[in-house]
Amino acid sequence: MIDSRAIVHPDARIAYDVSIGPFSIVGPNVEIGEGTRVGAHAVIDGRTRIGRGNNIHHHACIGGPPQDKKYGGEETALEIGDGNTIREYVTINTGTVQDAGVTRLGDDNWIMAYVHIAHDCQIGSHIVLANLVQLAGHVVLDDWAYLGGGVLVHQFVHVGAHSFLGMQSALANDVPPYVTISGSPPRPFGINAEGLRRRGFSSESIQTIKRAYRTLYRSGLSFEEALRELETQAQAHDEVRVMADFLGRAKRGIVR
Repeated sequence: MIDSRAIVHPDARIAYDVSIGPFSIVGPNVEIGEGTRVGAHAVIDGRTRIGRGNNIHHHACIGGPPQDKKYGGEETALEIGDGNTIREYVTINTGTVQDAGVTRLGDDNWIMAYVHIAHDCQIGSHIVLANLVQLAGHVVLDDWAYLGGGVLVHQFVHVGAHSFLGMQSALANDVPPYVTISGSPPRPFGINAEGLRRRGFSSESIQTIKRAYRTLYRSGLSFEEALRELETQAQAHDEVRVMADFLGRAKRGIVR
């Protein structure tokens, strides 16, 4: 199922039913799992491992070296899970030795056209990156995050699970779980209630998360005071525990 016009290095490990379109190039250190489809004119290079059932569209560039002046040709990697859709002109780079050395994507992500995922990013599962999202190096996205078109994310920013970032937001601080962010500079606009409902959160859970949001953003408490109150709420509610743990680890401050 490899088009005769594609160039696939003989050392690449390609599952028996992988399809590769015309004029695509696959390098020697690439592994592609069962059921994955690669469109025309795509380039997959570097020490890249791609799981099962992925759909990589035309002109994607996967596994290229990091765009980092400190990079000296070290052998770093890219790992992509199962069931991801990677649309046209997406670029995903390998890691650097200054971090874990691996850029990672989980499962069932929807990566739209012209998205850039830089070196050492750690992308969870069930994430949507709309067209033109640009992730700088070392960014972490937790499961079920949704980033609207044209969102820019600064290095080392951490975006929490189930959060929603409105289009063209320029993000330099961490985003707590469940929170909706929009604008530039970005501002909080409540929780991602519709997304939570779609994922099966009960009305009671959503109300608990709203209460936690009000504690953090509407109570007039300082960050430290709000975190102490959330720790108290987290003793009875796992949803709040997710938020409190995230805030306790935040390194760049949060959008607030």
